[in-house]
Amino acid sequence: MNAVKMLAIALIVAGALGLAYGSFTYTKETHQAKIGPIELSVKDKETVNVPVWAGVAAMVAGAFLLFARK
Repeated sequence: MNAVKMLAIALIVAGALGLAYGSFTYTKETHQAKIGPIELSVKDKETVNVPVWAGVAAMVAGAFLLFARK
């Protein structure tokens, strides 16, 4: 399988996952203060919403790459 087909399949899968889940959450750790041996840190939970148009566009682009003829 060549690189273009692998990219096309990856775009289709990523677009489908974006439409199915709609958002994803990750934890970001920030260091606020370090005083001698004591280190204070804060963990923030961030949520990223994936727009519907981005999922559809990724799937359309993947389908175009997969079925386009040279």
